[in-house]
Amino acid sequence: MLMPKKVKHRKIQRGGAIRGVSKRGTEISFGSFALKSVESNLISARQIESARRAMTRYIQRGGKIWIRIFPDKPMTKKGDETPMGKGKGSVDHFVAVVKPGKILFEMDGVKREIAKEAMRLASYKLNVKTKFVAKED
Repeated sequence: MLMPKKVKHRKIQRGGAIRGVSKRGTEISFGSFALKSVESNLISARQIESARRAMTRYIQRGGKIWIRIFPDKPMTKKGDETPMGKGKGSVDHFVAVVKPGKILFEMDGVKREIAKEAMRLASYKLNVKTKFVAKED
């Protein structure tokens, strides 16, 4: 799974609601087809890996896939049956903050129908609504 090699701060605050639209990473840069986010949420490293596997399996390891998001935000969790207080829990997993308009995955080297179906299967693994987009030639 994806996770940072090194972080400046081991534990960070969660922050409030994710507002606004994505300013960067909204255009297709590498491939011909892409999966674009329509809503905002936190996507875990497990979800990203699961979506990547679904796409790779469907295209039978043909073509090329680019992951355009990276889970760099640490999320903490306290142990089960831990009473209130006693400080912040230890880092449990990492998430990527996704806003509307962000390109999540890109694909190239396969036909449009195959790419669309692979992206559809990947979208089921994510907790954001997405849409399939193709590069305008």
